[in-house]
Amino acid sequence: MKKIYQYTAILFAALVLVIMGQLLSSCNATGTGRANNQDSLATHADTLLTVDTSKIPKGKYGAAVKYGRDLMLHTAYYIGPDGVNGHYTGNKMNCTNCHRDAGTRPFAFNLVRSFRDYPQYRAREGRILSLAERINNCVMRPNLGRPLPLDGKEMISIMAYLKFLSDSSHTDSHTKGLKNMTVELPDIAASSDRGEKLYALHCQRCHAQNGEGKMLASNVSYEYPPVWGMLAYRPGSSMHRVVKLAQWLKGNMPYDKTTPGKAFLTDAEALDIAAFINDDTKHKRPAPKTTKEVDYPFYEEKAIDYDKGPFKDPFTETQHKYGPYKPIIDYWEGKGITPAI
Repeated sequence: MKKIYQYTAILFAALVLVIMGQLLSSCNATGTGRANNQDSLATHADTLLTVDTSKIPKGKYGAAVKYGRDLMLHTAYYIGPDGVNGHYTGNKMNCTNCHRDAGTRPFAFNLVRSFRDYPQYRAREGRILSLAERINNCVMRPNLGRPLPLDGKEMISIMAYLKFLSDSSHTDSHTKGLKNMTVELPDIAASSDRGEKLYALHCQRCHAQNGEGKMLASNVSYEYPPVWGMLAYRPGSSMHRVVKLAQWLKGNMPYDKTTPGKAFLTDAEALDIAAFINDDTKHKRPAPKTTKEVDYPFYEEKAIDYDKGPFKDPFTETQHKYGPYKPIIDYWEGKGITPAI
């Protein structure tokens, strides 16, 4: 009987050792798996958006892609006021002035996902827009132009180029650079007066004292585009919103002091410069060509930094334009609505 108890005890001890071994193995495997997963996520999170334009295909489709890219880079030459292939844009700015590197530069109104993301609901228009309509928005607003024909060579080529960007890039939710850099919103309003001093310090050397930019010797387009004046982007353009412009400035300016993802300006500096550039009491801008144009028809969908009323909140046009923005955000979040920024 004593031997039976000893035998049972040995079996029980062995069973306990096996179970403990399995638990330890499981814990180690889980820990290793978690670590590997975290490493993988870190790798994805550190992946900066890239596009290899040397892989543009041959043939007629490739020719359309190349022309679409050329249109992004040299918009004024092809379809500007003196364009060789038509007169569609009303100033001599190029698409790449905002969508840098023909829409491929990270944190610069990047266009790599645009072919996938449209059709898309746009609060500014209050309806779903096709990609072609969105392209024409840019032609008409910042470029002061008239719509490209939907079946014309230029529109088709731009869309072919955007499709190429979409097909040749590999992005996921962790890819950096698809959107502009974020800006921390302070508890005080952005200041046009502070921004004027910062503009003189950081921006004037390229964009000139009066914001007119610097024209190329050929007079075809700009080396540095205008940032205000009657040949710059007009109100209603995305760049005319202070927060939106500040996000872009943080990631891109001064052009020779930033690299993708590494800012030179602080958030507050970017907001103040944007406030100065977009101060319509100090600078003139071209008006919309039609009074029928209505932005944000559903007032509760207006971006917090869009400065034209009426609003469905108690804040003034001045506060919507310059901030402070946190009270506006808190107001809409209190109503269960995520405000657009």
